[in-house]
Amino acid sequence: MKKTIYLLVSVIALFSCEKESSIPTSTVPNPTNSITCIDNPNINFTSIGTPIGKFGECIKDIDGNIYKTVTIGTQTWMAENLKVSKYNDGAPIPNVAENSQWKKNTTGAWCNYNNSDSLGKIFGKLYNWYTVSPITNGNKSVCPTGWHVPTDSEWTLLAGYLGGESVAGGLMKEIGLLKWNTPNLNATNTSRFTAIPGGYKFENGDFLNINKYGYWWSSSESDTYDSFNYILREEISDLDRDDINKNNGFSIRCLKD
Repeated sequence: MKKTIYLLVSVIALFSCEKESSIPTSTVPNPTNSITCIDNPNINFTSIGTPIGKFGECIKDIDGNIYKTVTIGTQTWMAENLKVSKYNDGAPIPNVAENSQWKKNTTGAWCNYNNSDSLGKIFGKLYNWYTVSPITNGNKSVCPTGWHVPTDSEWTLLAGYLGGESVAGGLMKEIGLLKWNTPNLNATNTSRFTAIPGGYKFENGDFLNINKYGYWWSSSESDTYDSFNYILREEISDLDRDDINKNNGFSIRCLKD
C-alpha cells in the first residue's frame, strides 16, 4: 500500500514539473517594451486605398496596456491613445475627478471622459499638460521607455508627410461612424494613425465633444499658461494646430525616440 501511494505521488510531482516548464518564455518582461502585436477587436484598423503608414511592433506601457504602432515617413507613432495611469518609473499620476480640484491643478493629472472607465478603455485617458512637462511632473515621462510626447515641430513633420495640415486629418481619422459622428469628412485612415475623437476636459472641469473632435498635446509651450495642441474634427479634413490653457485635459499619442 505504501509503495502504491509513493508511486502515485511521484507521478503527480512529475506531471506538475512538466506543466510548469511549459510556460512560454514570452511571459518574461521585455526591457524594450516591444511585444508581438495582438489585434484589439474594439478598434478598427482598416484603411481604404494604398496605405501610407506601416504597422510595426506593438509596445506595452507600465500598466500592461498594449498599443499598435505605425511608421509614417521617418516617425513611429502609437496608433492608439495613451491609457496609462503611471509614469514609466511606476510613480502614480493622480486621477482627479473633482472639477474644483482639476481647474486649479498645476501638477500632473488624468481622468476618463465623464469619469467613465468604459469610455477610458475605448478612447484613452485625458491628461492635463502638467503631466507632460518634466518641469511639473518631477522629470518623469508618461510614455513608455524609449518613447516621448511629440514636440510641436514633430507634429508639423507628421502633417508634412501626409501632404500638409489641410488634408492630413482625413488621412489620420479612423474610418466609419463607430466612434466618429457623421460626416467624418474624408476619413480614409490611409496613414493608419487611426485617430479617434476622445473629446476633452475643459479647464473648468466640463467634458466636451466626444465623438466629434479629438485633441492631442504636444510637449511644446506657447507661453507660461498655454501649450500647443493638435485637433481633428468630424466636419473637416484639416489637422488643426492651436495653443490652449495647460489645465485642459487632452489625449496623448507617444512618438518613438
